[in-house]
Amino acid sequence: MEKLSATPHDAVFKQMLAQKEVAQDFLQIHLPEKYLALCDMSTLRLVSGSFIEEDLRASYSDILYSVQTQHGPGYLYALIEHQSTPDKLMAFRLMRYAIAAMQRHIDAGYDALPLVIPMLFYHGAVSPWPHSMSWQQLFSDPHLAHTLYSSDFPLVDLTVIPDNHIVTHRRMAMLELLQKHIRQRDLAEWQEQFASLLMAGHLTEKQIGTLVSYMLQAGNTAKPEALLRRLAQRAPQHKDLLMTIAQWLEEKGRQKGQKEGIRQGMEEGIKEGIKEGIKEGMQKGREEETRNIARKMLACGIDTTTVMAVTGLTPETLATLTH
Repeated sequence: MEKLSATPHDAVFKQMLAQKEVAQDFLQIHLPEKYLALCDMSTLRLVSGSFIEEDLRASYSDILYSVQTQHGPGYLYALIEHQSTPDKLMAFRLMRYAIAAMQRHIDAGYDALPLVIPMLFYHGAVSPWPHSMSWQQLFSDPHLAHTLYSSDFPLVDLTVIPDNHIVTHRRMAMLELLQKHIRQRDLAEWQEQFASLLMAGHLTEKQIGTLVSYMLQAGNTAKPEALLRRLAQRAPQHKDLLMTIAQWLEEKGRQKGQKEGIRQGMEEGIKEGIKEGIKEGMQKGREEETRNIARKMLACGIDTTTVMAVTGLTPETLATLTH
């Protein structure tokens, strides 16, 4: 006799169900009729039941069969799991396996999700199976879970939200307004809304710096320096910050932007303006001037890698400026 498996229940189940004829009988007997009617059993095919998830942990379903439908193109998968002991989270495990099977189907080049039918084969000492086979029942509020996962997920579609609604969204308003209109011809057309949001006082200096940097690098505006100056006049509490950014936009960078594309020009203009300011400070031999400019750059949301590249300051020095 062959040496007994350490898991004889699993071993004999997999050995038998891996045979197409046995699996065909199993499905014809146990698969619910409404699903069985969809299956073209002549196309039944065993596929691997091992899925590697993103976190690199392997999860295993016992048996996975694919079958084409009776009603044109499409695939069904019968995912059969063997269990000899009760497991409260079994329905969730089956759901994870089903999602993994769907992902592999899409990765194979198909453009529609397949219907994956999880089935549990149980023969444990405890009878009957003591746990729910609905994964939604595992939530503390099953009714709410059913509502969430049986309907469309929440969608925030900026393209259809009116601007007069967006401006009421407090700390999100400036970001939403920018991202809604970032691809349009000239962001200066929205300077009144931008000014109102800046005056509202919902955002910190660092947040404003991040948003203005995004506006200049990803958006379109014919005269960015003029726009920033107007915003500075309308929002005096942020005047120093906005004027500092405006001063970075050197004429050379703007002219280059007109020739090579406004986006690249704005980005290079900012860098060149910063470099000029640093160069002047270094020539005067004032290390504190360099630190002050680095503080302004960090406050405007410019990443530390760029700050170090431009100023020559070390990570340790930058760390002291952020405290």
